[in-house]
Amino acid sequence: MSEHPPKLSLTQILICGAAIVTVSMGIRHGFGLWLQPITQAQSWSRETFAFALAIQNLVWGVAGIFAGMLADRFGALRVIVTGAILYALGLLGMAYATSPLVFSLTTGVLIGMAQAGTTYAVVYGVIGRNVPADKRSWAMGIAAAAGSFGQFLMVPTEGFLINSLGWQNALVTLALAALVLLPLAWGLREPGVRGGAGHFREQSILQALREALHYRSFQLLMAGYFVCGFQVVFIGVHMPSYLKDHGLPPQVASYALALIGLFNVFGTYAAGVLGQRLQKKHILAFIYLARALVISVFLLAPLTPLSVYVFSAVMGLLWLSTVPPTNAAVAQIFGVAHLSMLGGFVFFSHQIGSFLGVWLGGWLYDRTGSYDIVWYIAIALGVLAALVNLPVKETAIVRSPAPQAA
Repeated sequence: MSEHPPKLSLTQILICGAAIVTVSMGIRHGFGLWLQPITQAQSWSRETFAFALAIQNLVWGVAGIFAGMLADRFGALRVIVTGAILYALGLLGMAYATSPLVFSLTTGVLIGMAQAGTTYAVVYGVIGRNVPADKRSWAMGIAAAAGSFGQFLMVPTEGFLINSLGWQNALVTLALAALVLLPLAWGLREPGVRGGAGHFREQSILQALREALHYRSFQLLMAGYFVCGFQVVFIGVHMPSYLKDHGLPPQVASYALALIGLFNVFGTYAAGVLGQRLQKKHILAFIYLARALVISVFLLAPLTPLSVYVFSAVMGLLWLSTVPPTNAAVAQIFGVAHLSMLGGFVFFSHQIGSFLGVWLGGWLYDRTGSYDIVWYIAIALGVLAALVNLPVKETAIVRSPAPQAA
């Protein structure tokens, strides 16, 4: 196998990769709009709906590891095609499930697996293998910005579909939209080997995994990503209820989430651009510390619609801006041969944080009648994440040469 197989064009990667992330992440960000329609129509509790989404986050994290392995070994095409089909089936199941078990299996397991195969880890693997190192962080920023744009674009679109077609037909429409990923996946078919990634590997999967999990800087990046997941999912899920508890009208929360999605486009792109010029660990430390400061000011300031919108805009700049520098740092340290798999492991840590953020928010609220403790935890974790990213070593890992056969 050639060590330097043919590459995909940068334009092709960015168009197809960004479109895939836009559709996949965009659909996912609007799921909260179905909470009331589904629970009211099925006479289910909100916990039933929330539990399925919690399963979705965990399955996404676990399946992302294996999706990354398969993408590194066989290329992104097959993984994305499989993910698109699972996405369509999961959305249909979400529409027609008549029991909490079936709802959890479709909305939770199938869609979680689908997201693992159609989002950042797989697309970033293609970027890492085909984009030169001097443009890699920038290209990852483009893909992350596309996911942010998907949130800004698709959430109001999904609300329109629900109001126009009804919640079930809206899900069927989204299932058809998920199939758009099939032709886009062909645009990320990497030449070189039969359906594969076509990239030279000096390590097996187990060797690469063992090396990364025992490497201190990888552990620190995972710890920071855990905090990212905790903060963004807690805020994304519980902030509407927090605002309602304090007497603000529902549209304030809707505008706030839209502002987060809009400003996230600029934040993730800027993080990708800066990642080409500055050390990625310094970018990450700044983002986490800034989040802690922004949350602190938000809690101390009088709560008004204006303060919510300012908080949402600034937090949007910091929302997923951790994604490009984190994945670019992994590529810089370990190379790109196993990037999708290693990115999947880092993202699994993110999803554990996501699960704890959404669950702990509800658990502590039920016991204290307030979100204050969770806000304070989010601030403390932000400071901790800033500190743990500073010792990260971004230089390429030095490996001992393989012993030569006699």
